[in-house]
Amino acid sequence: MTTGEFAALFTSKLPYTPNDQQRQLIGALSRFCSGAQPSQSVFIVNGYAGTGKTSLTGALVKALTEVRRPVVLLAPTGRAAKVFSAAADHPAFTIHRKIYRGASGDLSGSNLFLQHNNLDNGVFIVDEASMISDGETDVEGRRSGSGLLEDLIEYVFTADNTRLILLGDVAQLPPVGSTESPAMVPKRFKDMGLHVSRATLTDTVRQSRHSGILYNATWLRRAMLVDPLPEARIFTQNFHDVTVVEPDDVADKIGTLYREEGPDETILITRSNRRATQFNLGIRTTILDREEELSKGERLLVAKNNYTWSAKIKELDFIANGDVGIVTDIRGTEEKYGFRFADITLRLIDRDIEVDCKITLDTLVDDNASLTVDAMRRLAGMRMADQEAYEPTLTFDQRLRRLRTDPYFNALQVKYAYAVTCHKAQGAQWRNVFVDLGGIPPENQGLDFYRWLYTATTRATRRLYLLNPDERLIE
Repeated sequence: MTTGEFAALFTSKLPYTPNDQQRQLIGALSRFCSGAQPSQSVFIVNGYAGTGKTSLTGALVKALTEVRRPVVLLAPTGRAAKVFSAAADHPAFTIHRKIYRGASGDLSGSNLFLQHNNLDNGVFIVDEASMISDGETDVEGRRSGSGLLEDLIEYVFTADNTRLILLGDVAQLPPVGSTESPAMVPKRFKDMGLHVSRATLTDTVRQSRHSGILYNATWLRRAMLVDPLPEARIFTQNFHDVTVVEPDDVADKIGTLYREEGPDETILITRSNRRATQFNLGIRTTILDREEELSKGERLLVAKNNYTWSAKIKELDFIANGDVGIVTDIRGTEEKYGFRFADITLRLIDRDIEVDCKITLDTLVDDNASLTVDAMRRLAGMRMADQEAYEPTLTFDQRLRRLRTDPYFNALQVKYAYAVTCHKAQGAQWRNVFVDLGGIPPENQGLDFYRWLYTATTRATRRLYLLNPDERLIE
């Protein structure tokens, strides 16, 4: 099949007639996937909200499948992989699950090895690539001495005649601790000796132009390119899907959405763990009428990667920072070593898998993202000193090795999942999103605020509700 014939097939899989910018990208991706393209090649697609990136990807996957070209879809998180799979109608995996394996007999996940890619001629497509970090703060885990981005490159190109397509949005928040999204920077790949192509989608598709959510996302993205940065604005007039909600009405509105659509499709996004905790407690008591600390049906957000409780479940590689689960059983609680624990069964929503695990209750309302290093050291020291759990004859190294799979030291760190920070929300989407804008003074509304607001805004697919905005922010 010629490149032109493949481009025609690609186009036929779209549910609409592509605009000029999309036609150019179809041609470029068709050439990229052809035999004329050098094998060690990367294509970076920077696609802004509402530009048709998702539907183009789905059409590309269908076209590649029809010509029997192997396709692998990847994403940085489990939630993002689930969204990507549904949009492309093709299985998707977390990057971590696809490229790593653990050492034989190791249940801790602390010794991870890069697998060998045996899929010759494969096209690897990674969604939400702007979330991928190449540093120590990566949320998906990595081998010692290298970052996830570097390992992904090494894995993909160990097979023959492979291609890598990275889909991202540089207007979103970069990875935690980074000032940019490394997977969206062509120089990173050129320095590795790879051939790099790139394209940017900026034109919104016709069906999206009446959406207030996408209008605001487009305005914010364009404003980020202006120097000096203009004063931030959110436009609500003449849009049915962007609404300012009075503080006294928030509980009633969220409660109504919970009853009509279920809690799966509604989230509140705020700027800090402290405010997320306040909102979570308010939602539990005011809307869900829960007085006890933990209940069956509770929605919990995983606050730190965990490899211990997934080790005996074949379908589950690890429990990721940002995963959401529902408590289906509570077997007991206890206080030990100055910490509080509960034994529960947690159904992970994005994987539809139940996990029997121990959780720490201390993180539920803690203002920190997870247990501090000092707290973990204190727990480790007290656990290893417990002679009922660790025999006195064990050496320090033996105790340390046992600690890697210790149920108390590796208790799942969780928070309530009704309100989250923007970084936790990244890579996921909900029909209804409440964005808390309270307490953000104008002097703090710089480029980081623009990225935060753009990312929060684009988490909503149907309705965007603005809570506590400064009057000067609303148009």
